[in-house]
Amino acid sequence: MAKWAGIEAAVIAAGGFRLWSLFSAAAIRRKILERLLCGVKCTNRRPMASEPMKKVGSGRLLELLMAEGLESGSDEPESEVKKKVPIFDELQSVVTMLQGDDDGRRKSAAIDVRRLAKDDPKSRETLAMLGSISPLVGMLDSDDPEIQIVSLYALLNLGIGNDSNKAAIVNAGAVQKMLRLIGSQCSPPVSDAIVANFLGLSALDSNKPIIGSSGAIPFLVSTFQNPNPNPNPNPNPNPSSTSRQDALKALFNLSIAPSNISNLIAANLAQHLLFTIGDMEVSDRALAVLANLLSTSHGRRAVSRSGNAFPILIDVLYWFDSPACQEKAVYILMIIAYKRYTDRTAMIESGIISSLLELSLLGTPLAEKRASRLLEILTMDKGKAVSYQIKSEPLDWKRRVRNEVRMSEERKALRCLVEQSLQCNMRRIVRRANLPGHSAPSDRFPTMAPTSSSSSKSLPF
Repeated sequence: MAKWAGIEAAVIAAGGFRLWSLFSAAAIRRKILERLLCGVKCTNRRPMASEPMKKVGSGRLLELLMAEGLESGSDEPESEVKKKVPIFDELQSVVTMLQGDDDGRRKSAAIDVRRLAKDDPKSRETLAMLGSISPLVGMLDSDDPEIQIVSLYALLNLGIGNDSNKAAIVNAGAVQKMLRLIGSQCSPPVSDAIVANFLGLSALDSNKPIIGSSGAIPFLVSTFQNPNPNPNPNPNPNPSSTSRQDALKALFNLSIAPSNISNLIAANLAQHLLFTIGDMEVSDRALAVLANLLSTSHGRRAVSRSGNAFPILIDVLYWFDSPACQEKAVYILMIIAYKRYTDRTAMIESGIISSLLELSLLGTPLAEKRASRLLEILTMDKGKAVSYQIKSEPLDWKRRVRNEVRMSEERKALRCLVEQSLQCNMRRIVRRANLPGHSAPSDRFPTMAPTSSSSSKSLPF
């Protein structure tokens, strides 16, 4: 107890600052620092990440570090402890400059924060605890674009891999200040920095609803779009390729939260995503965002009613050189067909059957399962399931469908096309397997023994 009292008295006399995890992770340190940080009269209050700390002399800092190491049983040599003192002094000096009134010194300090926080997680934690976030957010009110840019990238680096800092940046009002910059027709470099910050901040689940409801979505959608003029509010003029990718990634993060779906749909995101499918730079992530939109009935309706949605998605099923896109496209179609009975006819009329049969034979294991499941869904009567194993029995499935469903003349013509596609695909499979020529299938495939079927309506994939 005497040692505890002595250490506490020395720390409080030194100025009452908090040594962050840059120096030690010992439990005894946390107990000491909670007392010292809150003061003798306020032992239950924890400081905000943006609160500044009092500066302590290097000699006293070294003394406290050594005393803490001895008390916690650390084997760290004195030389290593001494190396930490100038690091902490530098961080504290930078934060002091940020909190000053000289714009030039504050700009220089923001550049230092960006540099120090870029690759060092411990520096990010320490800078935030020393109080760097609030002045950096305040610098976004400056009329100087250069100050805006350096503060935005400093905040971006402080949030890398640090959820506490991401939350503190949003709580400090950064989202509202960035939106005000957008509304004032900021320059492209500032817009790019804002997009990058929205990407970083939206990775934290608690930030997703805040950003989604703030008005940032129209800006991100317009940035993702082709840089041609568009009617959306808050356009980002001439977004770079990197900024466009960042905007799409931020929209993906926001689409994970169901509460944001209505705002994403209101920004006409579904249509814009469908228009970009075919651009291999963004197609895979665009399909992932579309899949997230299906989490609500409003989103499913918006995707299915977007112009040419089914022909576009069905075309993706033929992208055998992009299996990830195939898997996402068939998933989207499977969910829509399962949840929206009225869209099944539109899918069939768009020629989905032949593409699903081909995918069920030549796709990845996941794509094959989803294609088979979608074929089952498309053969359901409303309220009655008819389930078949497509992969193992394509022709047997076709005969049973012919006996159970009244087919129009157009459907019969489609059936012939499917049969021709199957014959071509089977010959291709035989060639790939290097089988003898006499093993190739004839014009009519032999009937195969049916496998057990399932009538479950659940979606297992």
